[in-house]
Amino acid sequence: MSENQIVNSNADVQEATATAAPAATTNVPVQTAHDDFDWSIDKRNVSSYTKDEKVKYDAVYDSTFKTVNDNEMVEGVVVGLTKTDVVVNIGFKSDGLVSLNEFRDIPNLKVGDSVEVMVVEKEDREGHLHLSRKVARITRAWERIVEVHKTGEVVTGTVTSKTKGGLIVDVFGMETFLPGSQIDVKPVTDYDQFVGKTMEFKVVKINEAIKNAVVSHKALIESDIEAQRAEIMSKLEKGQVLEGTIKNITDFGAFLDLGGLDGLLYITDISWGRISHPSEVLKLDQKLNVVVLDFDDEKKRISLGLKQLTPHPWDTLPEWVAEGKIVKGKVVNIEDYGAFLEILPGVEGLVHVSEITWANTPINAKEFFKLGDEHEAKIVTLDKDSRKMSLSIKQLSPDPWNEIETKYPVESRHKGLVKNITPYGVFVELEPGIGGMIHISDLSWLKRFNHPSEYTKVGSDIQVVILGIDKENRKLQLGHKQLEEDPWNTLQDTFAVGTIHDGTIIRKDDKGAIVQLPYGLEGFAPNRHLLKEDGKSLGADEASQFMVIEFDRNEKRIVLSHTRIWEQAKAEEKEAVNKERKAEAVKTKKAVKDIQGKVEKTTLGDLGVLAELKKKMEKGGDEEKKAE
Repeated sequence: MSENQIVNSNADVQEATATAAPAATTNVPVQTAHDDFDWSIDKRNVSSYTKDEKVKYDAVYDSTFKTVNDNEMVEGVVVGLTKTDVVVNIGFKSDGLVSLNEFRDIPNLKVGDSVEVMVVEKEDREGHLHLSRKVARITRAWERIVEVHKTGEVVTGTVTSKTKGGLIVDVFGMETFLPGSQIDVKPVTDYDQFVGKTMEFKVVKINEAIKNAVVSHKALIESDIEAQRAEIMSKLEKGQVLEGTIKNITDFGAFLDLGGLDGLLYITDISWGRISHPSEVLKLDQKLNVVVLDFDDEKKRISLGLKQLTPHPWDTLPEWVAEGKIVKGKVVNIEDYGAFLEILPGVEGLVHVSEITWANTPINAKEFFKLGDEHEAKIVTLDKDSRKMSLSIKQLSPDPWNEIETKYPVESRHKGLVKNITPYGVFVELEPGIGGMIHISDLSWLKRFNHPSEYTKVGSDIQVVILGIDKENRKLQLGHKQLEEDPWNTLQDTFAVGTIHDGTIIRKDDKGAIVQLPYGLEGFAPNRHLLKEDGKSLGADEASQFMVIEFDRNEKRIVLSHTRIWEQAKAEEKEAVNKERKAEAVKTKKAVKDIQGKVEKTTLGDLGVLAELKKKMEKGGDEEKKAE
């Protein structure tokens, strides 16, 4: 039989089965076209191998090709290169293609090179072997990253790009995240300067679930610094002099880098003199020698000093700093009790408030002195052992109280400056160190003040007369109203009791009203003496007439009444009516007597007239009694 005549029974069966109608029952399994297909017979309908042979040769086939699984890492050999792909033989029944982009890190890749790849799929939809070098690299990189995270090993990576909040670093071919805070021990603002750089890192955090890693360059720096710190701390001794660089300046001092270990130079240890802020004498990045004052091994704190490298200025005072000498100093501190003047850096003296002026009036040091001002003063006492000095400003001039009686005799008149006002008086300065007080009652003869500020103000000039001198207590008794004669001596007649004057109520209170009178005088009217004839009371700012009901020259007091004026007018009117009635009654009596004297005989008619006159007289008498 020729080759063209060979019948393929399998094909016939397959065709017959394909054209046959499917079984109608649901319980009987449906026979498909391949159920009775004999795979041992080829297209020529010739069986190649027996069953035993097939098993034998299957085993030979399996041993010829490598068995691989999906997601398995395998070694392969480059067997071909195209413009886009790399052909890799891993010993499987077919070769795999890997994109040439995955070999960008190997620019000189050639046939015969060994590479590690990952079996993504043994057979994809098209039946091809799917391999990936990128996935293999990432997998191996992640394994190494996990390992170095456990061991703390230092790794090398390349910064590939900038991202939000930090940088992307390629470590072992895998992208990791470098936060901005982990780049350096100092704050970094320009991330671009690190892109493309290869640096050492420490893996500080990993996330197994999403295979994400965080690296740090700062941790390496801190490790180095910590080692340097430990070495420096082990060699530290009090009094040791070190060189440092100023890395930070604050209000309370400066921090110095001592070569991996920080030390604090407190503001009071910078200079023997007073300074308001360390920046007055120090600058950032400035190098200087400092002495170790103290240190704490556990807390790793070091206290430094700069001024201690020079002798204390009190130990090397110049000759011109001695008792009795006049010096100039700058005000560096002000307290209630006085001010401190810096004569030399670190050498200060106190000007007590009692040594500011010869005057005995209280002095406020905070008003007299200003920080930074310069003053001359005399050294009164000097104690080098306790490093104390007392100064005096007033002793720069003679004591003016030594000649007080000559320059300011009693009853002499002077012009002074109002320095202070209290509720009870005005303090006046006649010259520096000389002054006294005008009592509130000595401001005016005529007016009474609730407070001296109603009459004068601080800083105003005022004329005074010396009333008395207290040399021992350094006080002058001053007067102002005594510049004029007492007007009350001449006003006694003008404002005699019973006199009536025009006045205006300037203020009222619960007791009565203050009334402004002529000649600048003021009087007082009690409330019951403010009633008007209509029953109402006089109000503030109301003008009217007032009667003087009391005048006391010694007490400088005038008591007034408005009510007394109209009450007195009524009484006078009533008295006038009574007088008129009395006069008429007297006239009637006289007429009756005259008639009686002329009539010698009484008649009935005359008796009638007399009776009528008698009634009239009696009636007038009754009315007069009622009026009384």
